[in-house]
Amino acid sequence: MPGRVVLLVTSPRLPAGVLTAQAWDLVRAHPVLAAEESEQAAALRAAGATVAVTPATVDALVAAIAEHGTVVWLAAPDGDERLARELGLRLAREPGLAELELLYGSWDPAGARLLDVVTVMDRLMHPDVGDPWKRAQTHASLAPFLLEEAYELYDAIRDDDAEAVREELGDVLLQVILHARLAEETAGFTVDDVAGDLVDKLIRRNPHVFAGTEVGGIDEIIANWEQIKKAEKSRGSAVDGVALSQPALALTAKLLQRVERAGLDVPPPPPDTLGGRLFAAVADARATDADAEAALREAALTYIETVRTTERRSA
Repeated sequence: MPGRVVLLVTSPRLPAGVLTAQAWDLVRAHPVLAAEESEQAAALRAAGATVAVTPATVDALVAAIAEHGTVVWLAAPDGDERLARELGLRLAREPGLAELELLYGSWDPAGARLLDVVTVMDRLMHPDVGDPWKRAQTHASLAPFLLEEAYELYDAIRDDDAEAVREELGDVLLQVILHARLAEETAGFTVDDVAGDLVDKLIRRNPHVFAGTEVGGIDEIIANWEQIKKAEKSRGSAVDGVALSQPALALTAKLLQRVERAGLDVPPPPPDTLGGRLFAAVADARATDADAEAALREAALTYIETVRTTERRSA
């Protein structure tokens, strides 16, 4: 009867010892081999499994199969693909030698690669072996990059370029992780605090999902969100909390939206100045559900193409 080698693959992003019941039954019943000591190997050994360190070679595995019949190979975080491939080729040449089986003892949960982002950032911010440029940054020095990355993401969305959207989302995420890592050293909060606050906010502001609140449609959902937000912020004015650094057209549109939602009747600036006339143009756009910022941007982009066409014709 041929022997058996089980390649046990586990997620490096979960705590050591977190395995399926099937994996635990396997490692308790058969000897476990690994190329090196690890937290996973230590956890298995502490739970009663027999774990031995041996060279990651096909010959070592074949010898173990001959001695024990069934052995478990505890794969490294990369899955030991080279060893698995070489063993598979050997068993294909000698089909009666052993059977090769792959078992996932644990796997990455959704969002697990975010843990990798945090790990990489910790290395980049290490005081001895990290990146001096990143360690020299502050929230203020990074702020222009945050705006730039957000605009690049906006461009990718406008261009309907899914591949670019994916890339630019990563660049925006980099800014979030870097700012949170800086805060860990300067302000006393971490990326986990940021994520925890976000989770709490999402649950609190979506009672129709998490608390069984009945709503009649999207308009009521938005109204509930605004009411909850207003109660959280305890703001004295309808325009408190508006981001003043955003482009002027977008800022004007946001102010008009806040005033409208508050049910206020506030006259606009007089139209006898350029600012007043631009303000009125944004108000007219809102009256037709148009986005003045996006419209002007589109006009500017069209103008760019017109300029290039004119240049080509005159060349």
